[in-house]
Amino acid sequence: MTTTHRLFACLIALAVAMGIGRFALTPQLPHLLAEGQVDLTAAGLLAAANYLGYLVGALDAFFARRPRGRLIGGLWLCVGLTLLSVWATGFWTHAVLRFGAGLASAWVLVMVTGLSQPLAVQAGRPRLGALVFAGPGVGIVMSGLVALAVNRIGGSSALLWLIYAAVALVLVVVTLPALPSAPTSTVAVPSGRLSPRLYRLAIAYALVGMGYIVPATFLSQMATERFQGEWIADLFWPAFGLAAALGVVIVSFRQQRPGATRRWLIATLWLQATGVLLCLLPGVSALLLGVLLCGGPFLASMQLVMQHSRELAPDSPHRNAGLLTAAFATGQLLGPLLAAISSHYSNGLSPALWSAGAGLVVAGGLLLQPSHQPLPKPATGRR
Repeated sequence: MTTTHRLFACLIALAVAMGIGRFALTPQLPHLLAEGQVDLTAAGLLAAANYLGYLVGALDAFFARRPRGRLIGGLWLCVGLTLLSVWATGFWTHAVLRFGAGLASAWVLVMVTGLSQPLAVQAGRPRLGALVFAGPGVGIVMSGLVALAVNRIGGSSALLWLIYAAVALVLVVVTLPALPSAPTSTVAVPSGRLSPRLYRLAIAYALVGMGYIVPATFLSQMATERFQGEWIADLFWPAFGLAAALGVVIVSFRQQRPGATRRWLIATLWLQATGVLLCLLPGVSALLLGVLLCGGPFLASMQLVMQHSRELAPDSPHRNAGLLTAAFATGQLLGPLLAAISSHYSNGLSPALWSAGAGLVVAGGLLLQPSHQPLPKPATGRR
């Protein structure tokens, strides 16, 4: 199995875990609200349950010594929980299933990051490794187009869950044989102390999680409200995913110079903050531009954060990924809670969106101080 095949399998794994396991709730929200299963406040709490599971999964993955086991288990858990969602009704059933899906998606993300990126560097294909992070965008496009088709035929949330489960099952079965593996000894938790700059990066990444998640979770519902149920509203979620995937491609072609990753990361965060604030403005054009500016930097910033962490601590990729994913999950958990409070007290999402945009601005500001560390040398085959 070639490196290209293994990295492509990692991309598909992220598409399943993130596009379906983690983000399927976004195109489902209009269904769940219309069917009376939840209201807008409860929808925010459902998202919070998903991201609480994501936090637990990331913390568990931080100490995991068998990455392939968590990776495979997470993928199968995404399939099973999505299938069980077909029969879910009411808030608490969905909350338990979303918690499990969040845990599974965190396992997959951390393990795919820790396995794919060293593999790409060792093979001299770092740019191809970076493209693995386009996987969630591909999954969002896929889940969004499926939702568009189901909505056109008047399908229910149960039918949409069933199709998502079937797509996830096929992709997992096809992908499993090509997923990379690593010896147990290579993923032991290092004993050295973490760099203070890595901790600052983790704090910034937590703010990123809070900043992007409010529009990402409620985008379909915002579009449905503005277009009053017209079919064009269903295009906004796949547009978000497409912009996210293209953002990864664009960033992967940047020049590898000292400090470039940090500067690109700051730019993507402030660009995303602009997109979040644009979602507050009335009109279709503002929402469309907001979607593009929120979506484009979404996965690109994830890729840049992970690369910057390797620049700060190149010898502990799994620990870096676990720490940063846990920080990101903490921020994500705060986002839907802000949305629930915002909906309860203001009957809308405006206060939550203002908070999200401010969080992204502050996150970029935390990274303004240079790291004063050179880029790691390319792999030469010797340690």
